[in-house]
Amino acid sequence: MIVVAIDGPAGVGKSSISKAVAKKYGFAYLDTGAMYRAVAWWCLKNGVNLSDTDAVSQAALDFCESHLRMAVNPRKPQVFCDKEDITSAIREADVSSNVSAVSSFSSVRSILINAQKQIISDQKSDDSYSNGRGIVVEGRDITTVVAPKAQVRVLLTAREEVRKKRREKQAQHLRTGADDIAARDHADSKVTQFLTPAKGVTTVDNSDMSFAQTLAAFERIVDVAIQRQREAEEQQGHTPLSLSIPAAVGADGVDDPLGTVDDFKGDYRLTDEDRKLLDSDLLDGSDAPKPVGVLAVVGRPNVGKSTLVNRILGRKAAVVENRPGVTRDRVSYEAEWCGNDFLLVDTGGWEADTKGIDSAVAEQVQVAIQLSDAILFVVDVHTGMTSTDERLVRVLRKSGKPVVVAVNKVDTQREEAEAAEFWRLGLGEPQMISAMHGRGVGDLLDACVAMLKKSNKTSGLMRSSKLRKVALIGRPNVGKSSLLNQLAHADRSIVNDVAGTTRDPVDEVINLGGKKLLLIDTAGIRKKLQRVSGADYYSTLRSQAAIERSELCLVLFDVSQPIAEQDLRVMTQAVNAGKAIVLVFNKWDLLDEYSRARLERIYQSEFSQVTWAERVNLSAKTGWHTNRLPHAIETALESWDQRISTSKLNTFFGKIQAAHPHPLRGGKQPRILFATQASTRPPRFVVFTTGFFDHSYTRYIEHRLREEFGFTGTPIQLSLRVREKRRKNQ
Repeated sequence: MIVVAIDGPAGVGKSSISKAVAKKYGFAYLDTGAMYRAVAWWCLKNGVNLSDTDAVSQAALDFCESHLRMAVNPRKPQVFCDKEDITSAIREADVSSNVSAVSSFSSVRSILINAQKQIISDQKSDDSYSNGRGIVVEGRDITTVVAPKAQVRVLLTAREEVRKKRREKQAQHLRTGADDIAARDHADSKVTQFLTPAKGVTTVDNSDMSFAQTLAAFERIVDVAIQRQREAEEQQGHTPLSLSIPAAVGADGVDDPLGTVDDFKGDYRLTDEDRKLLDSDLLDGSDAPKPVGVLAVVGRPNVGKSTLVNRILGRKAAVVENRPGVTRDRVSYEAEWCGNDFLLVDTGGWEADTKGIDSAVAEQVQVAIQLSDAILFVVDVHTGMTSTDERLVRVLRKSGKPVVVAVNKVDTQREEAEAAEFWRLGLGEPQMISAMHGRGVGDLLDACVAMLKKSNKTSGLMRSSKLRKVALIGRPNVGKSSLLNQLAHADRSIVNDVAGTTRDPVDEVINLGGKKLLLIDTAGIRKKLQRVSGADYYSTLRSQAAIERSELCLVLFDVSQPIAEQDLRVMTQAVNAGKAIVLVFNKWDLLDEYSRARLERIYQSEFSQVTWAERVNLSAKTGWHTNRLPHAIETALESWDQRISTSKLNTFFGKIQAAHPHPLRGGKQPRILFATQASTRPPRFVVFTTGFFDHSYTRYIEHRLREEFGFTGTPIQLSLRVREKRRKNQ
């Protein structure tokens, strides 16, 4: 059995890392800190005097012997008092503020340490949760008192300011009070040492590391421990520890024709960059969504709503042009003012009694009003109060939402006097601003934030980086907005037969196949960027930016029309950006058998460079076969994230080099020394060689990588680095 003991101060992420390690290796998980919290909860519940050492100790003994039960499943590490789940209760503020007092008693620590040792010992059994594989234990005294002989002992630490920031972020998400890191460290340090490592304990400082980098460091340490355990058991004649996990780099028990990376490091001239690459970790990150207020910006056409949105955001996010009707969909942006986060919703111009696409725009404005917590009503001082403004005011009053009036384009004292007429709207004091020049916008935002704080609810969520970002791309009018509406089960984007209906990228969180995704509807990418101007030009630029911030692109093709060069150019743009892709052939239900056979022949010839991408034939309008998208998206994203261990990769390259070596070049045969996967998203491999490779052999390597490891739906990037052998006197 492998025991992983993790100690360290508060705020370093011990729990998150410990659970991730336990999940990775199929180990049990024990949060010893939760045991101290449970004792504190029991004492508070039963009115025990926390300054009475004997009373607290007796309560802890009774609780541990008769009532406390710890679930060791890392996916659901619950704490029970008899049959009552107290997992949430022990995280409440009164328990957090008293747990250090309880844990400061040495008698309590002795009681809990014995209980922890018993839980660890129980995992040796084949019928335990881990089936005898191992356990990850985190908390105080773990590396020195509870499990001093653990195969893996790590002190996880970070700088105090970093830990404080992490705790504040966690408390903000959980809506609890943040721990005083310094005070808690001081209280705990009176009875235990956790700021410096004991002898034989490995230190991991993750102050400047992402979660994924920290986890990768732990995986390397655990892999080495497992390998040593295997070797020790083999020497003693026992059956080696069996785990369904990647083995340590260069020590997976497989005959490696290339040898390990370390076998070559001293023989060839490697740069510092090479060595850093070979020792690097892959990046990742995650956080949680945060509830915020929603502020909808409404008004009639061409009053400067999008200009004001850009001014508030501090960047040119919304498409702006000096003519009415540029903005059509309702578009949400994450905004911040003086430490207050909120969602800002830009809308198209509202007009009454409209038809066609203008009617759809007005409907989207009314939806934005209904879904908002407060409304920013923009009017134009140059035009003055109009009948459209007055009719929109009646709509706003009917909604019952708080409203702030912003009189835009006020640049002179004369215009300030003219702005006074908007008092007649009966919506309170008008805020005089100039969205173009920024005048008065700060005061306006102060009023809006104050109004959001008074609102009874927060209807929005700051989007989590955990959400996978999927962009809908293609040339204009291929059905991107129709597909978004179909997947969102709502009229989220305006759909019209006129090409170029969508101008701004529309973000929508949808539930697809049981998983939440951030779907980004983009404007159609035009044939020649230099040949378009105005709103179409900026829409195309924003579509290209949407590709860059996405992880996967659904590349749409209208198969009722001939596949054009522009269709293929859009697809190539996503591939060159390194994004995972799924090909979507829209309007497939409109084709007869002859047209489908013809299109299959075109697919074989024109799409030969992306045969690794899954293709889904569907109808965005009717929803036919859209149920096939979740599997294709999940497969492509998994491939985009896939990592191959260095040992497995070098074994693979050794085999293909032996079976199909590179042709001779100038009497010499270039060969592969070793390789490593430098990064994911997309997978990038660096292959160190003794000479330059032909393009055809590089394509052969990529083809064989896909045959061996899959990588369906993601481009693969191969980088060859030629390295010379060191001379004997070097």
